[in-house]
Amino acid sequence: MSSKRRQGDRGDPKTKKGKREIKAGLTESLLDQAGRDAARQAWERREAGNHGSITLSSAPFPHCVIHPVIQSLEFLDGLKEELLGLNFNEKSNDLYKFKQSDDLKRRKEPHISALRQVLFEDFREWLSDVTGVKLEKTVDMSCAQYDYTDTLLCHDDELEGRRFAFILYLVPEWLEAYGGSLDLYNTDENAQPGSIAKSLIPKWNSLVFFEVSPISFHQVSEVLCEGKCRLSVSGWFYGPYLERPQPFLDPLPLRSPHIPHDHEILYEWVNPVYLSVDAQSQIQEEFEERSEMLLKNFLQEEKFNEVCSVLATQSIEWEQCGPPNRRCYQRARGDLPNAISSCMELLKSEAFFLLLSNLTGLSLHFLSTNSDDSEGEGPSQNNQSVSEDDSGAEQSETEQGQSEKVPLCSGELRHWTHGHYTLIHDHDPERHQFALDLLLFFGCKDWKEEYGGFTSYIAKEEDEEVNQTFSVLVVGNARF
Repeated sequence: MSSKRRQGDRGDPKTKKGKREIKAGLTESLLDQAGRDAARQAWERREAGNHGSITLSSAPFPHCVIHPVIQSLEFLDGLKEELLGLNFNEKSNDLYKFKQSDDLKRRKEPHISALRQVLFEDFREWLSDVTGVKLEKTVDMSCAQYDYTDTLLCHDDELEGRRFAFILYLVPEWLEAYGGSLDLYNTDENAQPGSIAKSLIPKWNSLVFFEVSPISFHQVSEVLCEGKCRLSVSGWFYGPYLERPQPFLDPLPLRSPHIPHDHEILYEWVNPVYLSVDAQSQIQEEFEERSEMLLKNFLQEEKFNEVCSVLATQSIEWEQCGPPNRRCYQRARGDLPNAISSCMELLKSEAFFLLLSNLTGLSLHFLSTNSDDSEGEGPSQNNQSVSEDDSGAEQSETEQGQSEKVPLCSGELRHWTHGHYTLIHDHDPERHQFALDLLLFFGCKDWKEEYGGFTSYIAKEEDEEVNQTFSVLVVGNARF
C-alpha cells in the first residue's frame, strides 16, 4: 500500500488517484507585458518585426510566427505521442488529400486536454489583446497528418465567424525540399490570388496564425519526401462577423455555334466502329443509364498518332491559367499546328454535333432523332485533357418566330503536368447549367492510376452533403 501511495505522490500517470496534472505553459515572450504591448502596436500599425519569439508580418496579409510557443519540450513529446495514437480519417477531394483526426474539443488525453486549455484560454486572451478583436470561447481544433504526396490547395479559410486560423507544428527537422510549406499568396485588384509571396517552412514547436479575410489565400504545398510526416494541430478562433465583398465571378467562356462540315470529316477522323447506327444506339442506351461513357480508340489510329507526334515535336505557346483558388494548368494560345487545329475543327463541326446527339441522346443538332426537350438540355461542354471542347445551348428565335435551343461550343488545348489542377467552386458560372463534358487525351501512353490526372465528378445530394460520384481516369484516345 505504501508503495502505491509513493507512486501517487510522484504523479505516476498510471495511478488513477495519484494522477499528476499536466499543464502546457506558453513561452515567456507571450507572458511578458512589454513584449505584448510591442506586438499589439506593431499589429495595429501593420508593421513587420521581431518581438522575442514573435515575428509579425503584414505581407501578403497579416500573419505571425511564434517560435517557440510552448515552454516544455517534454510536454510536446507527450502531446505528439497522444496525437499519433488517435484515429485519423482519410480526407480527399478536389481541394485536399491528407489525414485528419476528429475534433479535439472533447478528447480526455491529458496532454491534449492541457493543450486545449492553454489555447482556448491563455493564448486566446493573448491573441485578442494583441489584435484588438474580441474572440469567442469557441475554438475549432483538430490534428492533421500530411504524408508523401499529401496537399491542401489554394483557399482562403473564409467561413462565417472565423477570424483567425492557427497551426501548431509538431514535425521532425524539416527542410524546404521536403515540401509541406505553408504558402501565402499575393492578390490582385479583384482580390483573387496570384503568385506565392511567402513560404513558411514547418518547424517543431512553432505556431503560425493569420487573420482570415477575403485575401487570406494560402495552401499547404505537396509533401515531396517519403517517410516524413507533417504533423500539426490546427483550427480557428471565432469573433464578430465581418462584411465580405461580393464574390468575384469568372467571365463566361467564349462560345460559338458549330462549324459547317458534312459527314465526310467524321470518316476522315473517327473510328468507323462508332459511326454505325447499331453501335450508336447501343452506346446511347448505356450513356442514358450511366451518364458517362468510355469510348476507346475513338479517333482513327493514324490521325491520333499524327496529333501525338505534333504535340511532342512542334513548338506550342502556352499560358498559365488561374487564379490558383480555382485552377492551375497551361492552355495553348496563338496559332496551332495544322494537325491540332484540324482536330479542334472536327470537335466543333456540325457533323460532330450530330454524332454526339446520336451517342448521348441529347438534342445537340436539329437533325437529331432526340426531339424530347422536356428534360431541358442546356449547355453541353466537351473537355479534353489536351484538347477540350464544350457544347452548350442558349435561346434563339427562328425565322418562324419560334424559340429553340441552339447548341454552342467552346474548347481549348490544355497541357497538364505535376502541380496542375482544377477546383470546383461555388461561383463557377457554368455550375448551374446542363453540360456534356468531352475529354480526349493525348501523350499519355502507359499511364498509371497513381500518376493522377483524373477528373472527379461531384454531386450534391438532397441533404446538401457533397459526395464524389465517380472519377474519370486518363486513357489515351478515349472520350467520356
